[in-house]
Amino acid sequence: MENDFNSIDRLVEFGMSIAVAQQMVNTMNYAMNNMAAPGVGTTATTQLQQQGFYAAIDGEQAGPLSEQELNILVQNGKLTPDTLVWRRGMDGWTFARKVSEICKLFLLNNISL
Repeated sequence: MENDFNSIDRLVEFGMSIAVAQQMVNTMNYAMNNMAAPGVGTTATTQLQQQGFYAAIDGEQAGPLSEQELNILVQNGKLTPDTLVWRRGMDGWTFARKVSEICKLFLLNNISL
């Protein structure tokens, strides 16, 4: 009988751990989706959505790309921190890891810079 109680006790403990972990994941997802990168305000996000970026994907120039399209490319591994990107207003092509608006997408997809 004592063993049964310990098993139930462990199951309850496990269930509580899962609930706490889920709360932590939800909190982190909320924070990541609403984070602001230094130097990136709503103006920069609006510019990203309006102007779009161009990227060198598989040896070809792609774009203009919306934030959603960039995110899909990140998820598919086509857009990496070493991908060259450009948009109107930039001096020239640069690595994606140097563009704060795109770095946010890498962070949201757990990709190391």
